[in-house]
Formats: sequence, C-alpha cells, structure tokens
Amino acid sequence: MSFIVQRTGLSGLPLAMVPAVVMDTETTGLNVGEDRVIEIGAIRVVDGKALREDDFSRLINPQVPIPAASTAIHTITDADVAGAETFKPVMAAFASWCGNSVALGYSIGFDLGILKAEHERHGVKWNAPRSLDVRHLVQLLAPELPDQSLDMAAGWMGVEIGDRHRAVADAELTLQVFQRLIPRLKHKGIVTLSQAERACLSLGSRLTTEAQAGWHDVVRADRTRPAAVSEYMRIDSYPYRHRVRDVMHPSPQIVERGMTVSAALAQMMAKQTSSVFVKPAGRGEAHGIMTERDVLRGIDSDGAGVLSQPVSSLAKFPLVSINQDEFVYRAVTTMTGGGFRHLGVVDEAGELTGALSARDLLKQRAGGAALLGDSIDQARTPAELGRVWAGLTTVVRGLVSEDVDSRDIASVVSRELRALTARACVLAEEQMQKQGKGEPPQRYAMFVLGSGGRGESLLAMDQDNAIVYEDGEEGGTVDAWFAQLGQIVADTLNDAGVSYCKGNIMASHPAWRKDIACWRDTVSEWLTKSRPDDILDSDIFFDAVSVHGDEAMLKDLVSDAITAAGTARDFLRAMGLRTGDFESPVGWLGRFKLDDGRVDLKKCGLLPLFSCARVLALRHGFMVRSTPARLAAARDMGVEGMHIADDLIEAHRVILDLILRQQLRDIEAGLKLGNKVDPKQLDSFHLQQMRWAIDQVPRVRDVLGLPTFSG
Repeated sequence: MSFIVQRTGLSGLPLAMVPAVVMDTETTGLNVGEDRVIEIGAIRVVDGKALREDDFSRLINPQVPIPAASTAIHTITDADVAGAETFKPVMAAFASWCGNSVALGYSIGFDLGILKAEHERHGVKWNAPRSLDVRHLVQLLAPELPDQSLDMAAGWMGVEIGDRHRAVADAELTLQVFQRLIPRLKHKGIVTLSQAERACLSLGSRLTTEAQAGWHDVVRADRTRPAAVSEYMRIDSYPYRHRVRDVMHPSPQIVERGMTVSAALAQMMAKQTSSVFVKPAGRGEAHGIMTERDVLRGIDSDGAGVLSQPVSSLAKFPLVSINQDEFVYRAVTTMTGGGFRHLGVVDEAGELTGALSARDLLKQRAGGAALLGDSIDQARTPAELGRVWAGLTTVVRGLVSEDVDSRDIASVVSRELRALTARACVLAEEQMQKQGKGEPPQRYAMFVLGSGGRGESLLAMDQDNAIVYEDGEEGGTVDAWFAQLGQIVADTLNDAGVSYCKGNIMASHPAWRKDIACWRDTVSEWLTKSRPDDILDSDIFFDAVSVHGDEAMLKDLVSDAITAAGTARDFLRAMGLRTGDFESPVGWLGRFKLDDGRVDLKKCGLLPLFSCARVLALRHGFMVRSTPARLAAARDMGVEGMHIADDLIEAHRVILDLILRQQLRDIEAGLKLGNKVDPKQLDSFHLQQMRWAIDQVPRVRDVLGLPTFSG
C-alpha cells in the first residue's frame, strides 16, 4: 500500500495550518537504489500542534545485514530488527496512518526516493505524497550557512539538539525547525503551502543535484501551474445562493403567554406548524418558543394536566433568531452548532417576520452547508480560526464550478470575514479578562469597512476594521483598553490568514478607534475640508457594518453621517472627481495595457464602479450598502443617466467573476493573490466578457456628470 494523494484543497492553507506528518527514515546506507529502510518514524501535526501521543515508530526487517558504519550512526543492529515485520506490512500501516496529510521532512527527497525503490523491489505501486522539504525552506532563507545539515539548521534557528539519529527524534527536531521557520517565511511573503512549493522550485541547481543522486522530486512544477476551476470539487450550492427569507415560513404564529398549552397545540395543528412563538414578558425582552417536543416532554413529566397550563410554563426563552437576509448555510450552522430545530426570523429592525425549522432546511438539501460557520463560531484559538480560510476556499471553488453568481460568492466571503472579526473580538475580550484587564469599560462596537461591509470581498483581502466607544480621550484609560483589544484582534486575524492592513485601517491604530463625539468630529472634518486623504478615509467609512458589540451605536453614527454627506456639495464633488480619475487598460489599437502581464481589474474596473455607486447613495440618501443595490436604487428613483444601471451592474458581476477565478488559479499556483487578471489564461468567452465590462466602466463619468478623460 502506498500514500494517499490529496490533490486539491490544501494549496491555500497557511503553512502552520497544513495537516501534516513530519517523517524520517533510518536505512542501511545512503544509496537510494540499493539500500533498505530499517525504521520509519513520524509525528502527526494538526492545526500547528504535534500530536505526540499518536507518533508512528516501527522497525523493519530489511532481510539484509545492517553495515556497522550505519549502526554507528543510528544504533540499530541486526538483533534489533530480527523480529520486526518486513517492508510491505509496515509501509501499509504507515500509509494508512498518514492518510492524505502532507509529508514534511529534512532532506525528504532521500526518504521518498528510498521508499519508492522499496515499493518497486516489493512489487507495490508507488504513489508519492504531497510533500515539502524543510531543508529547501532553510536554503531559501539562509543560503549562506556553511552546510545544510539538520544540526546546522537547528543551531541557526536556536533549537536545542537532543538525542539524534533515530527516526522519531529526527522528525521532532525537523518539526521544531519548521515551526520556527514559518514567521520568517511569512516575512518573505511565503505564507501558504503552494507559495512554499513555488519558492522551492527556484532552487534549480540544488534540485538537479538531488535528482542526479536518485532522490525523489519533492515539488513538481505541474503542481504549481494555474488549475482550471472545473477541476475543483463540486458542492451543493443551494445554501450559498439562497437567503433565509427564501425558505422561511412567513407570518409566524405568535401567541400570548397566558394561552393554554392545549389551545396553542390546536393552533399549531390548524396551521400545520411544529412550533409557536410566545410573546415576551415586557418591552425589551425576547420572544420565546414552544415546540411539539416541549409539549410531549411536558406530558411525559407532568401528565395530561400540563395541557391546561399557560404556554409560558413550557416555552424556552429567549428565542434564538436569525436575520432574514442571512444565507441558508448560516441557518444550518446555527441550528447544528446550538442543537436547535427551530429559529425565529427577524428583519433589520429586529421584528419577527418568519419561522424556520430543520424540516424546512431538509427540504432544501442544506445538510452539507456546515462547511462554513461552525469552525468560526466555535473556534477557541487563532489556529482554529485559520482553518476557516481553507474551508472558505474549498466552498468558493465549488460555487464557482457551479457557476454561482460571483456577487453571491463575494457576499459569502464577506459574511465569513465579518464572522471571523466578531469571533476575534470575543477571543480578545476573553484574553484580556484572563490578563486581569476586566470586561469592556463601556459600550462599544467593532465594525468592518470597505468591501467587507459592502458584501463584496473576494479572496485577496486584508483587514479593514474600526471601533467606536462611548466616551474617552485618546490615550486615556478607556482608549488604552480598546487599543489593546484592537491589537489582539489584529494579531488574531493576521495569524488566521487575514493580513494586517497596509494602510493601517485597523482598530489597533488611533485614527480608527474613537469615541462617538470624536467620530462625529472626524466625519464633520471629512465633509468640510475634502482633502484627498479625507476622501480616501471617508470612502470606506460609508460602507461600515457592525460585527460585534452595540450595533445601534454604529448604525446611528453612519446614518447621521450619510444624511450630512447628502448636503456636503464640495465633498461629493471631490468624491466624484476622484471616482472618474482612472485610465482604461485598453489602448488605441484595442490591445490591453499590461502590468507584469496582467490587467488591474480593481483599479480600472471595480474601483470606479463601487465608488460611483457610493457617490449616488450619498447624494440621494440610499441606506443600502452593496454596489448593485445602490445602482439599482438610483435606477428605480429615476436618477438622470441611470438608464445604463443594468449594464453597470452586469459589468460589476463580470469583473468580480474574472478576478475570483484568477485568484483560485493563483492559489493553486502558489502566487500572491491580487486583483489583476492574466488575459493569456482566459478562454475566448471570458476574454470577450472582460473587454465588454471594461468598455462599460467609463460610463460612470456620464452618470456623475464628469468630463471625459483621455488616455
């Protein structure tokens, strides 16, 4: 039996999150073609942690004498292996133990090469695992080291060297070196598995030398080539395309607290529902819920007399609810995570608008939707949060392969970004309490800005977040508490895979962490001075959405800001001029103007479109956030020039789709994600779509009443 090969789903994982086995072999010698394996040792790594209780360590009878020179190194004698199993059964057990994990090792090309030779010698088919050589990573960072031995690498990284030259001990040392390499690699822009693979391919002559010695090729060039989206897994896309409002029961059954259980049960039977919602005890209290199961449990416990009791005696409070605009997959994870079978459905104002049951979701085949959600909401560490991005990428691949609207996919990504930020806040609060800093000193709201707030995030994202709190001077005691919270959140998100914002738009920085009064002063300054930096900062502020804390605090602040912006003519004019300041990437002869072989579809496509939509929203007071919704609102209001709204909305969809597909190809290729698209990787259909979408973008100048720019 040979290794199980995992071909997709791992490329975009941060190195610290890759499910791996760190392996090593001991052999009768160093001749790959002739020598034999006498020991295999390995350590399993999950979420960056070594599961030492699950080590693999087996001796192998090579059926040939072990040379004394080899015994002098690893101490294994002929007597030690005399009673051991031969290669085939041990390898079968090892392959089964490894599963589809990535194999890590120091000079692992030698280990794989001799394992391959053993397979061929014993007539077993060879499947190479996906692998990474820690020695190659050391060579990338420190080519000047006197030698590339494991001992030298450990000394360079400050790892204490203990007992050596037995397989598990060498695997342990290799793991420690690898873990210390990760932050240094990240500083070099090598974050994911595929980025590490691509970087290792640059070692060129070293790889050639290894191949000439008979070592196995650890990284293959064909693994880092751009992959076709059609190669990715397929998933049931329904729960990611539909909202709760599409599957809920409207007009929920709400009963008085004093209604008898029997009367409520009769109403449930008449309306063919399995639950009723129970009115709250008073203003500000939450509704409750009584289900068929609650009635059965009551009868089982107290007998038929329970039927004459008020429903409040059996109801559970508070009712767990979900917003009607959430995706169905979020309802699935809420139910499965909390063990619920029923949810209330509320609108933006928090009013009950419907009911949702597990039966409703079952009808829609949504049971597999828990690929997302649980891992965020239940995560206890940044490492656990880091797994989310791998799951997110897998879901995105599947949705793209089913031709799901890219705007829905971007909304799913944004939803999880907001959930990730919210969870980071919860973990940060817990950490600060453990440190003796106490609970939040006053009400506050953490909010996400920009594309995350608009619901238009793709896979190349960084952090854009901010905090508003009640009252406190910059640098004061209250501000210092929130400054530490913001820093922990930023560090947690960065460790989980959402990079620090290069522009420092994070709550860890004073400019994006203020009390209500200071935020209002800042908005007023933006609207009256209209400096270039003010326009840039205020742009994303108007897309803000609360993710944790007091939602009403932010809602009032943004609502007042939008109202004030609607009358700030100079500010809107400056924002409009900035929107129109872009150059088409198509030249006079119809050829693309390329930057490193690619077209920047954010700069010349998305940015003008969503900026135009934002200006229209501020001019006319639209409270919707997404670009398509803003453009549609302007069209429906009859705003001059918005007869082209449908073309702009479609161009926005096409550009999102093109960027998203390129990002998926780049993940597999180990390239840094961005918003540029390589025309050479597009088929004729998508190339034609890109040309059409780019041609629509300059029309935003007409909508905003701007002069036509040449170029």
